[in-house]
Amino acid sequence: MNKKFFKEIRILDGGMGQELLARGMKANGTLWSANALLQEKYHKLLLDTHLDFIKSGAEVIITNTFTLRRKRLCENNVDDKFEYLNKKAGEIAMKAKNLNPHVLIAGGLPPQDKTYQADKRDDDIIRNAFYEQAKILNPFIDFFYFDVLSSVREFRLGIEAIKDFNKPYLIGAHISEGTVLPSKEKLSDIVNKIDHKNLLGIMLSCVSPENYEKNLDEIKNLGIPFGFKLNAFITTSPKGGYFANYTKNGGNPNEFLGQRKDLDPKKMSVFVKKFKDAGATILGGCCETRPSHIKEMSMLK
Repeated sequence: MNKKFFKEIRILDGGMGQELLARGMKANGTLWSANALLQEKYHKLLLDTHLDFIKSGAEVIITNTFTLRRKRLCENNVDDKFEYLNKKAGEIAMKAKNLNPHVLIAGGLPPQDKTYQADKRDDDIIRNAFYEQAKILNPFIDFFYFDVLSSVREFRLGIEAIKDFNKPYLIGAHISEGTVLPSKEKLSDIVNKIDHKNLLGIMLSCVSPENYEKNLDEIKNLGIPFGFKLNAFITTSPKGGYFANYTKNGGNPNEFLGQRKDLDPKKMSVFVKKFKDAGATILGGCCETRPSHIKEMSMLK
């Protein structure tokens, strides 16, 4: 693909996991969006959701692989389905692309341990986890997307893991509150402390519009294409941590992260326009952003 792709305004898709739940997918342990792949009856729902984001203006769709990390599958006793589920996610995304050839597919590589927390396991464990997922997705995708990672180390290891595939990548960093990653590092460290050769751009992912604004000056001053995937959760930093709450409550993350009622598509588009006017070219949504949100964003292009 053209490595200058994100130098122009591009529209990404929205929050797949929450959208699937809103459309009737039933929760299954902590599998979240993975349940749409595990149960064949939801395969059409997943395809239709990809297509609805595209109809709303998305030029990039992300494989539905956020909870297909091996560790999460092990926790739900479906580790034997790892290869099948990741391959199926790629196949369904490809079906959507075949119907819309202008669309690009981003291979979503999530944090390989817990969400919104830095992975502190050994380097080889993390690198190998990224590699085995990336290897399955590689035939179906145009580029890789590091989806909601929480430390410079995770990005470095992920980039090392995909080196042999010779494909560009998009950074999706997470900051729950304030101006530092969960690892206590700065957003700029991701660019300054890693030797990037195939970097397409950098985003803050699964963050509130208000917290994105706190980090706007730093991200725009990095000198590379930048943007966001905004969420509509009340918080991504629940008391006791994300995973502990998920394990205790299960089901839908908005049960313990909260669902904002004020960020309807029109209200979110006000934030998006402000960030676009500041130079953001990568515009998209994360949890609790629906095709209607993406449509409003696409109208700003």
